[in-house]
Amino acid sequence: MLNQLRPALSRVTSPVGQALARTGVTPNTITIIGTLGVVAGALGFYPFGQFFWGTIVITIFVFFDLFDGAVARVTGRTSRFGAFLDSNMDRVSDAAIFTGLILRFATKDHNDMLLVCLALVCLISGALVSYARARAEGMGLNATIGIAERGERLIVSLVAIGLAGLGVPYVLAAGLWVLSVASLITVAQRYVAVRRQLVEAGEHA
Repeated sequence: MLNQLRPALSRVTSPVGQALARTGVTPNTITIIGTLGVVAGALGFYPFGQFFWGTIVITIFVFFDLFDGAVARVTGRTSRFGAFLDSNMDRVSDAAIFTGLILRFATKDHNDMLLVCLALVCLISGALVSYARARAEGMGLNATIGIAERGERLIVSLVAIGLAGLGVPYVLAAGLWVLSVASLITVAQRYVAVRRQLVEAGEHA
């Protein structure tokens, strides 16, 4: 859904990409720095209940996911390894966010098994969404559809966590419920899309 905004985003990220390219930094370095920042924000703040400031730190470093691609386009240093690295680092970042929540709510003092279970569902279903796409593309098929791609999942999770850090009641549970359901629907949408393409190609599904 956010893919429709990419042309507008590129008008913002391209100048930043050009500025970063002049420093000599590589796209892969930006990817790694962004991932390390997200991991630090999630695991350094969330387990201690610092949801707002952790979300601020994570949001700052999430933008590195936009700038690495901009630098790659400006410098002409796009590569399959860069795409591979970026995809894997996205999984690390996502895992860190939900692991931080799980560590917070699984402790004896803040035991909340509902939120632990919801965070686990978000973590697993988000990984399945990405895996379904990667596996389909490995088979030469297209599975880029779905109501909750990574951008949408990040926005929902970070907004909910950040608002919870400001003391808004019930918003975290509501956000995790929405994210869980939307992610599972997206997995189903991708399975259906892959099956339809195989049937249309004359293969048994």
